[in-house]
Amino acid sequence: MIERRFKTRSVGGTLAIGQNVAELLQPAPKLIVLRGDLGAGKTTLVKGIAAYLGAAEPEEVTSPTFTLVHEYQGKTIRLYHLDLYRLETERELLTLGLEEMIAEPDALVLVEWGEKFPSIVDRADGEILIEHAGGDERMFYVRVNG
Repeated sequence: MIERRFKTRSVGGTLAIGQNVAELLQPAPKLIVLRGDLGAGKTTLVKGIAAYLGAAEPEEVTSPTFTLVHEYQGKTIRLYHLDLYRLETERELLTLGLEEMIAEPDALVLVEWGEKFPSIVDRADGEILIEHAGGDERMFYVRVNG
């Protein structure tokens, strides 16, 4: 198990942390749960990860709150960004095609609100917890199976 902690006070800092985290998530495939309150910085972190992987520019990455899944193709990896905030049942989860995403040999699947579903937590290769630490400061706790 690889464990790292990061602290930031800005969006730019969160984007930079995304690059550090992306290095920890290699090689794919990985299923990672992103945990944190609304507005904690989960999507901003994904922007940094996507940019580092060459999958998307930060301004191209948006929250998949209503579409549920966004897909980005990087140089050597396919990045899936899921937001399960609006889902309530395992049955709804099954319609997303998560099994197929995880089965891809070069896939990285980042799941916001995945902790709502035991099936996701049980299959996850790690998690990233983001906590508010006062003002604009955020703490990132990364745990990934190594």
